[in-house]
Amino acid sequence: MVWRSIVINHPARLHRDHFSLVVEQDEPARIPLEDIAVIVLNNRQITLTHPVLSACAEYGIGLYATGENHLPSGVFLPFLSHRRATRMFRLQLALGKPAAKQTWSAVVQRKILNQAACLKLMQVGDHERLSSYARRVRSGDAGNMEAQASAYYFPQLFGRNFHRSRECWVNAALNYGYAVIRGAIARSLVAHGLLPSVGVFHSSEQNAFNLADDMIEAYRPLIDLHVAKHRPSEDRELTARDKADLVGLLHVDVGMPRGVTSVIASIEQATESLVRVYESGVAAALELPVVIGLRRHRAEM
Repeated sequence: MVWRSIVINHPARLHRDHFSLVVEQDEPARIPLEDIAVIVLNNRQITLTHPVLSACAEYGIGLYATGENHLPSGVFLPFLSHRRATRMFRLQLALGKPAAKQTWSAVVQRKILNQAACLKLMQVGDHERLSSYARRVRSGDAGNMEAQASAYYFPQLFGRNFHRSRECWVNAALNYGYAVIRGAIARSLVAHGLLPSVGVFHSSEQNAFNLADDMIEAYRPLIDLHVAKHRPSEDRELTARDKADLVGLLHVDVGMPRGVTSVIASIEQATESLVRVYESGVAAALELPVVIGLRRHRAEM
């Protein structure tokens, strides 16, 4: 399967023609629905038909809408498309606290190790220091090593004066990239019968994507690496090219226990492994990505 990400930045009309999505612009495009992973609507003059929405649900396509700031503001997901959704919901609620804490510590450890890999690839900071933080992660991250690692990591990657609350190109790019990955994870969770609002660690009553926010942590350093590598010399707004490149991160290589694969495929594998965690109660079943660079994945023919 060749997964494709469709980013539409100009006025267009979308409709379904049998098994294809048709994008009507100056030069019409026809894309097989089974090849599409996500569609990003990034223009206020885009219209689409009801059959397009139905097709997105039928084929498990994540459909993103952007707001006035051109950042993803919502994602359309299939509604309980999995035939065992009720069973999975019960398993989510029944996961014991020890297994939940061990699962979260595994996520935090992989996130910190990926942050260390990011510093090493960018040749900044002391990546061994972050690796030592990862080794000190305990069940449930009781020592809050995640926060300690981030406090060291971000200034090394983006400069001593960098802060996540500041309005700038770096933060806009990070937010856009995180939102795309978060939506892709939510799409996969729903496709496997999981309820995204029931998290392993995150538990906000106002967050419909607590579980996606758990799983995204191991993927964040990949976005960080891309943003650090492509940071412009002068601050500016995100361009259409910037956004397309960030969506394209769904198709770069990461390491997984079963071998190197694309981010979008690794999300499927990670979700499948999370289902096994819920079914077995064993956190060791969880499979998470390893950041190895920004090489675009090449599917085997």
